Amino acid sequence: MTALSAGLVGLGGGSALAAPHALPASGFAKPLPAHVAAPYFEAWTGESPAALAAASGNKYLTLAFLQTATAGSCDTYWNGETDQPISRKTFGEDIATIQARGGNVIPSFGGWTADTTGTELADSCTSVDAIADVYKSLVTTYGITRIDLDVEGDSIDNAAGIDRRNKAIAKVQRWAERTGRSVQFSYTLPTSTKGLEANGLAVLQNARDNGARVDVVNLMTFDYYDGATHDMAADTETAAEGLYGQLAALYPKKSPKKLWNMIGVIEMPGIDDYGPEETFTTQNAVTVEKWAEAKGVNTLSFWALQRDNGGCVGTGGSDSCSGVAQDTWYFSHVFERFARH
Repeated sequence: MTALSAGLVGLGGGSALAAPHALPASGFAKPLPAHVAAPYFEAWTGESPAALAAASGNKYLTLAFLQTATAGSCDTYWNGETDQPISRKTFGEDIATIQARGGNVIPSFGGWTADTTGTELADSCTSVDAIADVYKSLVTTYGITRIDLDVEGDSIDNAAGIDRRNKAIAKVQRWAERTGRSVQFSYTLPTSTKGLEANGLAVLQNARDNGARVDVVNLMTFDYYDGATHDMAADTETAAEGLYGQLAALYPKKSPKKLWNMIGVIEMPGIDDYGPEETFTTQNAVTVEKWAEAKGVNTLSFWALQRDNGGCVGTGGSDSCSGVAQDTWYFSHVFERFARH
């Protein structure tokens, strides 16, 4: 999906930042709650995630994206930009400010651009240990407790990359257990209206076979590109129900409650990349939020925070506005209700 890609450069932003977050007495950050709303933040725009989180009322954000600067490398940067390494100098103060408010961020690897240029970390780097070390560095540098892996485009069919990624996840989980840390991993995958396609399911099957625990599977419930006119809320529900059945087959010992709590959905508010036939309306947001509460899903998210305004009615697939008439931060405010339950 072209929405989950590096896009237009927006206006810079900023805010007065709080002092660095003091971690709990254990020295490690707390895991995310069982129900979290964490819209994507387009990290390439020059804006402050802490400022936009405060303005929109979001406690949690998914920061997109991390990738290598060139194919074949293991060196990982925000947005693939070599002047934006994983360090306190890059987003460190913003993340600390969000944590000081009681929230956190979820760093996300991949996205359409990285997944189609060989710069997604596990596609680019052939060392499982090096991949695992990058994941660990996010935990130790920023005090985060969940890492998201956006696998689509070419990456979802790259068997070697899939296997390396899952082996690295398993390594990090063993490290976290030894050191008393909480580290979750989520996969973000494209979906049909009935659940994962075979290649998406294969990613999870490989994780299981490698002993890698997948904590959350986020479905990208947009950009179906099937030529149909969609009720995007209804299709979110059928996609998630399909995934529930797939997860039940993969993990037959898990209870229904635990299976639903492995599921997340990512919407694209307003008109998605395909066009008006795939419009996630303001009423769809209300419907999905109530459904997510009732089912007990884990994560509600959307692409992307910078789109959560009505500044370009009628425009599809913009990185800076939804394309529908709405109040600014409308979708954030609706999904934030989910996090209270």
